[in-house]
Amino acid sequence: MSDLLFRNFKTKIMQKVLVLFLLCSSVIGIAQVKEKIAFGPYIQQMGTKDATICWSTLESSPTLTDKDGNVKTIGEYKHHKIHLGDLEPNTEYKYDVLNDGSDEGKGTLTTYPDEIIPFNFAVTGDSRNRHDVHAKIVAKIMETNPRFIINSGDLVANGRSISDWEAFFGVNKELMKNTPYYPVLGNHEKDSPYYYDLFDLPNNEKYYYFTVGDALFIVLDSEGKQISEPDFVSEKNSDAFWQSAFSEYFNTQKNWLENVLELNKEAGFVFIFQHKPLYSAMKNRKAEAEQTRKFWGDIFERHKVQVFLNGHDHHYHRATKNGVHYITSAGAGAPLYDIELTLPETKKSSKIEHFVNVQINKKNAFLYVTDINGDEIETVEIKRRK
Repeated sequence: MSDLLFRNFKTKIMQKVLVLFLLCSSVIGIAQVKEKIAFGPYIQQMGTKDATICWSTLESSPTLTDKDGNVKTIGEYKHHKIHLGDLEPNTEYKYDVLNDGSDEGKGTLTTYPDEIIPFNFAVTGDSRNRHDVHAKIVAKIMETNPRFIINSGDLVANGRSISDWEAFFGVNKELMKNTPYYPVLGNHEKDSPYYYDLFDLPNNEKYYYFTVGDALFIVLDSEGKQISEPDFVSEKNSDAFWQSAFSEYFNTQKNWLENVLELNKEAGFVFIFQHKPLYSAMKNRKAEAEQTRKFWGDIFERHKVQVFLNGHDHHYHRATKNGVHYITSAGAGAPLYDIELTLPETKKSSKIEHFVNVQINKKNAFLYVTDINGDEIETVEIKRRK
């Protein structure tokens, strides 16, 4: 792997900043145009003393021809990543994965703090299409200068289509080169190999957690394995087929979640993310949400989780139950859905494109829900756990 060259210089805030050059000529041929960066660079796993930088290069352009002679070109990409260790907490680093004199491979990362200090992060969801809308949401998010961003799923319309990922990384290029990006598996990701190639995530990459300060962030997988029911399965055996296919996976995930929450029981703030909602304001999804709540039971209330954030329903909806805020935030590009139901637990809803900027302080956190025009939908205060 390439060498790392560090240069020290002073910042206005008297913080040590290192200029970090990733000399990657052994990995990619700088002189060859085809090996210039196609996706990225972008920041993945971040810690107080480590980080991961990813990027992709175009390797070839296979074609697919249909029966009418129409030819479609499909990009084949090679994915690169480098893990950086021995970094300083809460420190800014400049990196360059090409080191060829151009700006193409440059970005900036800031490690997480090793103490409890205020910071903010952004939440968005269902960015899958209407790329012009997605770009406007990303621009608004960048104005908040988040420490990281979490997308609650359905990043793209079809996770098995590389052209969809090309569009996604095109929209997010400026954001992701300086800001760690944490995705959630949605139904439109289709458990695609592209998802696991492009992202470098903790744990098994399907569900994982990380911490910043005394805040705990847990990402769950509401989708499970990508399988189809064979045509020969009869209607009377259909429920049994799906129960058998997924029960072990989700029960394993549930036990994992219980353990993570117990291990991190002293965390001041707990945010959980999943694609599908536990409270849906859509008539055709209400029953599924009820089944999901039944599966999870009282685990969130028992462990004093403050916020559960999801996507899937393309609007904003917040419900509360026994101290937990269940928030649907899915307004980053997918066509909006009507809000058809007002549940007993509903506190606020709005059919508009939006994102959530979360500011965490020592004693409380504020969720600033902002629409695509920059107007406030609502502000929610969360108290630190005792």
